[in-house]
Amino acid sequence: MRNPEATKELIILKSADLFNTQGYKATSLSDITKATGFTKGAIYRHFENKEDLERQALHSLSKRMFKEISTSIKAATNFQEKMEAIFIFFEGYMETPLYQGGCPLLNAAIESDDANPIIKEQALVMLSRLKESMHILFQNGIKNNQIKSTIAIDYYITIFIAILEGGIMMSRLENNKTAITHAINHLRNLVKEIVI
Repeated sequence: MRNPEATKELIILKSADLFNTQGYKATSLSDITKATGFTKGAIYRHFENKEDLERQALHSLSKRMFKEISTSIKAATNFQEKMEAIFIFFEGYMETPLYQGGCPLLNAAIESDDANPIIKEQALVMLSRLKESMHILFQNGIKNNQIKSTIAIDYYITIFIAILEGGIMMSRLENNKTAITHAINHLRNLVKEIVI
């Protein structure tokens, strides 16, 4: 007899990879049954509908991403090292991605529109979590006298996330690391400008 939780996790894992590589709209339930080996009925025993599976799959991708980033950040001892951990994560994306298909936040954001409010909502949750995590890094950097207390934190967070995600998008399109490398080099210079 199968373990229901293990079955659900397998469905989420396989579906997440499909959604992240093929897209949420383009991935059919038949694609999911083929990838998992489960029937549609078995899938619907664990999820209300395809939208519920999409939401849980994107949440799973988000958890993997944040777990990897937070492990590296926790090992760093100051603001500059913590930002470097984030840069290394994004820079390594082209060669050693956590999952196929690229950044799940970028993919979901591009695909989310008024026709798919569930994906848009989950992408916003991911973005908010990333912004909150970076906000804490900046606040701790100020509190520990590692960065200038006069900086506009929200401004820098927007710039950092936009440049990182844009660099990933360009590098994936061009199939090389040039764009993300240039983006990160620019961000490293920004970090140097704000550290004490």
